[in-house]
Amino acid sequence: MAQHQTEQRTGEGTEEDAGPVFVDDTQDAAERERAHRERGTVRPITVVGNPVLHRECREVTEFGAELAALVDDMFASQRAAEGVGLAANQIGVDLKVFVYDCPDDDGVRHVGVVCNPVLEELPADRRRLAEENEGCLSVPTAYCELARPDYAVVRGQDLQGNPIRVQGTGYFARCLQHETDHLHGRLYIDRLSKRDRRKALKMMEENTPRYETVPND
Repeated sequence: MAQHQTEQRTGEGTEEDAGPVFVDDTQDAAERERAHRERGTVRPITVVGNPVLHRECREVTEFGAELAALVDDMFASQRAAEGVGLAANQIGVDLKVFVYDCPDDDGVRHVGVVCNPVLEELPADRRRLAEENEGCLSVPTAYCELARPDYAVVRGQDLQGNPIRVQGTGYFARCLQHETDHLHGRLYIDRLSKRDRRKALKMMEENTPRYETVPND
């Protein structure tokens, strides 16, 4: 996901739902992100129209050195493109894994990796929609308002295959939903009206991305 274009709102705190303990993705966030990206290699970003972005990715079934190296490259690529979240198919890899380095609306930095993510269904009293600008590294330079729940919970696995659960509020909640969508072949512009989608694609066509992208043949 691309960085927010507008000033972030301060969100309310949330209480943990019943279930597995949420991961602490705030501890040593800067050090963990730096270690990943310094081991990684920057790769170009795929853009809308590339087939890998428009189909559901494969489940991660092997948790070893190859996956760890991919994640390092994803962190390096995310930083180079100045993003806050990146799915594997955004660097052309057909696997259900995303990384994030994203602040919440209180300015707390969250850094982590989720393999095989599944968004939990929210109870009605927790489903409050926030309509804010959203952007995507795979739709470079384009932003459009999109309503999403301001709280999200994602279940998945870590780099070792252990079950994890991640929660987010505000901007970070948007990031978790955005990246999970990617791995199911859905871009944020697919959730827009036809008019807004055309507007976003026009913005992309009229501007030049600040990072290397993969041209669509």
